[in-house]
Order: sequence, then structure tokens, then C-alpha cells
Amino acid sequence: MAGLNGRAVVVTGAGRGLGESFAVHLAQAGCRVVVNDVDLELAERTAGNIRAYGGSAVASGHTVTDPAQASALVQLCVDEFGAIDGLVNNAGLNYEALPWQEEAEQVRELVEVNVLGVMYTGIAAVKAMREQGHGGAIVNVSSGASLGQRKLGVYSASKGAVASLTYSWALDLEEIGIRVNAICPLAHTRMVWKSERSLRSCPPDRTPSRIAPLVLFLLSDNAEGITGQLVRCNGPQLHIMGQPYLKAPILERQTWDTETVRRAFDEVFSAHLEPYGLEKRVPPRLRKWTESTSSPLRTA
Repeated sequence: MAGLNGRAVVVTGAGRGLGESFAVHLAQAGCRVVVNDVDLELAERTAGNIRAYGGSAVASGHTVTDPAQASALVQLCVDEFGAIDGLVNNAGLNYEALPWQEEAEQVRELVEVNVLGVMYTGIAAVKAMREQGHGGAIVNVSSGASLGQRKLGVYSASKGAVASLTYSWALDLEEIGIRVNAICPLAHTRMVWKSERSLRSCPPDRTPSRIAPLVLFLLSDNAEGITGQLVRCNGPQLHIMGQPYLKAPILERQTWDTETVRRAFDEVFSAHLEPYGLEKRVPPRLRKWTESTSSPLRTA
């Protein structure tokens, strides 16, 4: 990949799984890598493996959930390698629960890692990149679950936040040469092991190494001019995810009251309701048409 050799990149959550694969592949491409994981022993193992094969890596045990430590993580990259050219915001948590099963502490922990961790580390990296004056690239890790998935409400919300953050940062940072994209990966990792549904849809051959080339591309000069995009890869499939939009028709009135809102839905919007969730479930009001067992409608 053009321009990766010699670049300094931070990869969070790189002790195993996707992050480990990203760090190793970046090192193989000639990057100097800060391997970050809250489990320092795992980070040291990944960094040691990279160095054993001639790569350049240092380990970090900083937690991304603390803004001071996130800043220290970025500073470690600058101190060790003289700059920070790229960031892969990979650290994340996941669990399954129905809404009435949620526990506040578990919700807080997930949001701190998946949302605040991305923000804290990204903000620190942006400040350093801006001060350097030669741009850079950020790859956030979102998920197709951001479209809505059963038993993953909190996780889906966190990844939706990452998607929105990616769009906004891409707008803010284009003029100073920092590209911001997000990937929506599906690979056979520990997160998949927690769900029978995920195990069925993600066989063991869909390894993290099948996602790594996408990350390398987005960090490289070959991706010049590509920013603000969510790219989904599940191993065999690669595609751009559509972004939210204002759907027509857009009705206008001087003021809206409950009766005119009701009429808007009864007379207009009922025919334009969106299928929801990753499974594209049809809203109940439309379901009677799509699931009807009666004879087809006839026209005169």
C-alpha cells in the first residue's frame, strides 16, 4: 500500500482478535505500530511477535476510557516514533441482552469503551496530527448492528454513535488533511463466540486477517479522497453502507397539531414507513399487506 512504510499508527484493542490482526498486518506493510490493549500482557505479546519478525512495535496498556490515558497513548506514539500518522479505533465491548435484562453498570462500561474511548483517543490523535501539519488518517470501527439488531440494543447504539462521529469528523477535518472512515467488520472473534446467532452467520474461516486489507487501504495514500465512509466487510463481501437521509415526501404546514400529524401518517406516511433493523423488518402497519394470505388485489 502506497505511503504506509515508516508511518506511525496506533491500534487500540490490539491484544487479540481484529486489533491484533490489524497491528500485525500494518507492521508487515512497514508501519511502526503502538499496540494498545487494556490487558498489557496481551499487548506485549502482540508487539513481541511483531518485533520477532523484524517489525517495529511498542506495547501500551493505557485504557481508552480515561481521557488522560488516551492522550498519553497518542503521546507514546509521538515520543517513540516522532509522529502519529494513523489511528485505528478498534477497542470495543459487546454482550447480548433484551432491554429488560440490561444492567446499568454493564451499559456504562460498554458505552465508555465503545463511544467515549473512540472519542477520547480520536480527539487526542486529531490534536497531534493537526499540530504536525501533515494530515493523517483515522479508521473507526463501527458495525452493521448500528442499523438495529435483536438483543444488541446498547451495542448497536454505541456503534451508531461511532458512525455519526465518523461523518461529523470527516466534515470537520477534511480541510486539514485528516481522513476519517469507519469499517463495519464481521469476523470470527470472541464477540462472535458469545452468540449462537453470530456463530451461525460467521463461520471460523472468516478470520480477522480477511478484514485487515481494508484497514490498510483506508490508512494508505491509495485511499486519498475517501473520507466520511462506512465500509462493511464480512469476509467475502465488501460494500459501502448507505448513510441516513431525509426521505421524501416532506410535508410542510405553518404549524402541526396532533390531528394534522395523525392525518399525515394515515394519509401519506403509512405508505412510506421504513423496514427497520438489520433484518429489515416490515412495520406492523404495513405487514398486513406484505404478509397477507388473501388473493391478490385486482384492478378494473
